[in-house]
Amino acid sequence: MTTNATSAGPLAHIKVLDLTIARAGPTCVRVLADHGAQVTQVLRPEQGGLDAAFPAFDRENLHRNKRSLALNLQTDAGRAVFYRMVKDADVVVENFRAAVKYRLKVDYETLKAINPRIVYGSNSGFGQDGPYGKRPGVDQIAQGLGGLMSITGPPGGGPWRVGIPISDLCAGMYLAHGIMAALIERERSGEGQWVQTSLLEAMIAMLDFQATRWLIGGEVAPQAGNDHPTAFPMGVFPAKDGMVSIAAAGDRMFLDFLKVIGAEELVKDERFATRAERGKHRPELRALVEEKTRTWAADDLIDALNAVGVPSGPILTIDKVFENPQVRHLKLAQEIESERYGKKLTLVRSPVRLSRTSTALRRAAPAPGADTDVILKEYGYTADEIAALKASGAAGVDPDTTRQVKGRSK
Repeated sequence: MTTNATSAGPLAHIKVLDLTIARAGPTCVRVLADHGAQVTQVLRPEQGGLDAAFPAFDRENLHRNKRSLALNLQTDAGRAVFYRMVKDADVVVENFRAAVKYRLKVDYETLKAINPRIVYGSNSGFGQDGPYGKRPGVDQIAQGLGGLMSITGPPGGGPWRVGIPISDLCAGMYLAHGIMAALIERERSGEGQWVQTSLLEAMIAMLDFQATRWLIGGEVAPQAGNDHPTAFPMGVFPAKDGMVSIAAAGDRMFLDFLKVIGAEELVKDERFATRAERGKHRPELRALVEEKTRTWAADDLIDALNAVGVPSGPILTIDKVFENPQVRHLKLAQEIESERYGKKLTLVRSPVRLSRTSTALRRAAPAPGADTDVILKEYGYTADEIAALKASGAAGVDPDTTRQVKGRSK
């Protein structure tokens, strides 16, 4: 399904200036852009390869639905252009190290003096101050420091990194939510404010009940592998032809699960009579249950369990995910035209849909700085002034970064 949507999203009236790089910051801006915000990416003229650490196609995922302006904020002329843009902007988002925004003179207090209504979003590794405030931060460091690696992986297996950059992604989403809350509050007060989060804060917030187990219960959660940390049977079980994910932790679901696999007699065993006892005797119960599940074909077991209300599903590789009938029905993979690639690209759409003003893939990611001339003209710069900005190094980008590129799209 091609979705070069022209309908406005709920944030279509919001202008966003995007100073972000890497992943956490762009994830925040992507949320705003998918909701229709008018996003202008601002990057240094020599920063055409700003995402060089990531595969080329990752830029298409992170920077869709925006335009790109090459501007050198280390120059007075470049900052003057940015300040002009700030006057009628609604949001500025950055994920520099804490001190960089001050060196560039694009910090919140400076921009607030230009536009008191500005909502300024900051994403950092560990917060804007404190003993770690000046440290560089990336996802894996936050996963370790935030406790996630200590509860991930098989029991006794040592620390395990989660397979996605979860602190980056969650920090970006939390920041987007905070920015939208600040925009709503501005409707009453007429004033903007500084919205902050960090990889560390997002990571610890995502610990959820595992953090509560310690803060209230004084219990340090161990690794539980593919099993639920406290409930059983809730995990991954073998079938004849693969592995199946099953969640039968409640008493009624447990009984229904046993009926399906032909082990109903286990419900009379005192070791398995309550949820707490099943947790204590997990190894014994697992051995008995697996003996039964191994006799089933995976698809048959999944269908039989779901038919009686016991949640169950397959363990899919990424390619199989996009072949799944429910994923296809939801149209999570959608196509968009890319001038830079000269063909259609397939991306994962926003997971949020609105009935009237929905999110959409409205525009493929621009080449770095590709919209520089058009944007400068919109802000009143003449052709001669644009040429002067480029000649001085205050604006413009290497033409090689805007050329059409080759990439794989399915």
